[in-house]
Amino acid sequence: MIEEAWDDARMEFGEWPAPRDAGADPDGTPYDWFRRAEGLLGQGNPEAAAVLLERLRAIDPDSTSILETWARALFDARRFEEAAVAFDDLVSQRPDDDYAHYGLGMSLWRLQRFPMSRDHLAVAAVMRPERSEYASALRQVDATLRAREEAGLPLEGPVAP
Repeated sequence: MIEEAWDDARMEFGEWPAPRDAGADPDGTPYDWFRRAEGLLGQGNPEAAAVLLERLRAIDPDSTSILETWARALFDARRFEEAAVAFDDLVSQRPDDDYAHYGLGMSLWRLQRFPMSRDHLAVAAVMRPERSEYASALRQVDATLRAREEAGLPLEGPVAP
């Protein structure tokens, strides 16, 4: 899947060496790579964006901009476990970042870790009450938790048939 994403990125932005060529990098500066990754993400190609962002993370592991964009790419690529780890790193670095809490909450929701998801979505909603998507996600997770509790089901993980 990564190779396909890399091929998509090469088709979109020109011929780049494949990631297995350890010493080779895409054309342009790291800033150019970041802009390409944002473009790929915006065009609905999160796997290709993640490839570029992983290279950028190797160059600048302390950049929260790269980390946030990488976490978004992982989430959009449905790599929820990795996205949760990346958003958790972002929350650790920027505990006052509402979007980091929202992204972590959404990732945990997809992983069916509903209590932790609710906690991070609640933090995001309190920090930015004007963001309707934060409140909507929180309501949905709360409803899931209430329904599971009323039915005597576990509050986390899949429900056995």
